[in-house]
Amino acid sequence: MASLQPATDGRTDLREHMRLAEALLFAALEPLDEATLAARLPEGADVPAVLLALQADYAVRGVNLVRLGGRWAFRTADDLAWLLSRDACETRRLSRAAMETLAIIAYHQPVTRAEIEDIRSVSTSKGTIDVLLETGWIRLRGRRRTPGRPVTYGTTAAFLDHFGLDGITDLPGLDELKGAGLLEGRLPPGFTIPTPCDDSALTPDEEPLDPGDLSFAFPEADAETGI
Repeated sequence: MASLQPATDGRTDLREHMRLAEALLFAALEPLDEATLAARLPEGADVPAVLLALQADYAVRGVNLVRLGGRWAFRTADDLAWLLSRDACETRRLSRAAMETLAIIAYHQPVTRAEIEDIRSVSTSKGTIDVLLETGWIRLRGRRRTPGRPVTYGTTAAFLDHFGLDGITDLPGLDELKGAGLLEGRLPPGFTIPTPCDDSALTPDEEPLDPGDLSFAFPEADAETGI
């Protein structure tokens, strides 16, 4: 004898899956990727369709569903950010050196401290990279396969989340930087902006970190200076 179940259609299923995804995203402590949502939603749920429908529902609300670094989260609508400015925690502004270092890491990763200094044409202090590590915006990737085996740096998902980027390739290119007035005057012949890539896989000229590397905030000091 066939079991009696309420009749459903695709739209009913979609609305129910949207409710479930909404609850999961609101309760999550950090943005969720589609694989995590798929594991929690009923089998066969069309997760991309659920997220797009939910995003459309929230497009005109006080909070929006946004994709950051390939993961999804609810964020205050951009045009209402001023409402929360009184409740925002006072933050310390990054120094110019830290901002330049962060930009170099974002565009040139994987990159070592010596390579950062070569691009900036000035030395990079221990404190500058320590601050960026503490923010969680950069991470230790591996070690360069060169004498001294210096540590390489790259950006993190927290970097994408903070700056509202879905992926590292959303960073502005040369034309966008010019249009924003950030690059002015005559540029050197052949001047280009590198295409950023934050692939987590090590490149051929990188090797894995040594055991214990992550216990130190600035482990490359011994490798690069011998001190």
